[in-house]
Amino acid sequence: MPEVDVKDRENKVVEKMTLPESIFGLEPRADLLHEAVVNYLANQRQGTHAAKTRGMVRGGGRKPWRQKHTGRARHGSIRSPIWKGGGVVFGPRPRDYYYRMPRKQRRLALKTALSSKLRDGELTVVDEIGFDRPRTKDMVALLRGLGLDGRSVLVVTPEKDENVYLSARNIPGVDVVRAADLNTYALLVHDNVLMTREALKKVQEIWG
Repeated sequence: MPEVDVKDRENKVVEKMTLPESIFGLEPRADLLHEAVVNYLANQRQGTHAAKTRGMVRGGGRKPWRQKHTGRARHGSIRSPIWKGGGVVFGPRPRDYYYRMPRKQRRLALKTALSSKLRDGELTVVDEIGFDRPRTKDMVALLRGLGLDGRSVLVVTPEKDENVYLSARNIPGVDVVRAADLNTYALLVHDNVLMTREALKKVQEIWG
């Protein structure tokens, strides 16, 4: 059974937690992780891009010059796609990029990402993260104490914690997420994952 050290703020081990094989003992699946990341990024796209066709561009109603006997190429509109300021051929149109990835695959991808983080030594568990008030210095001191300063870190809390979120939001590369909102992309895009003991239990409840 996989195990993880639970540390205090001074980076001292206070206990060991046994983790379920079904979440933290899976073999890497690069294909599944890739599919989950592509799905996440596609679903984040707004799809509001647009380019005007020749029918949408203002002007160009009059034929610029007569058809014959000018020595110039024939044209019917100055808004033709071959003219500067004309319409765009096959340009982007508003569309919805959203698509659903099968639920079992989504869950398996997340578990595989968690297993990879544990296997690579990129998962740190602390007994608790609690601040009396929002203060960036406190979060910086916590990360430095755990040897995570200067890295991109995903901080996972059991529930929404405003003080933790506000203390971390000005630190480059550090993001805070609830255990219930964890996703494969967030796990893979950060170098390290920092969880509280309670957040780890929450993860096991939800995806166990």
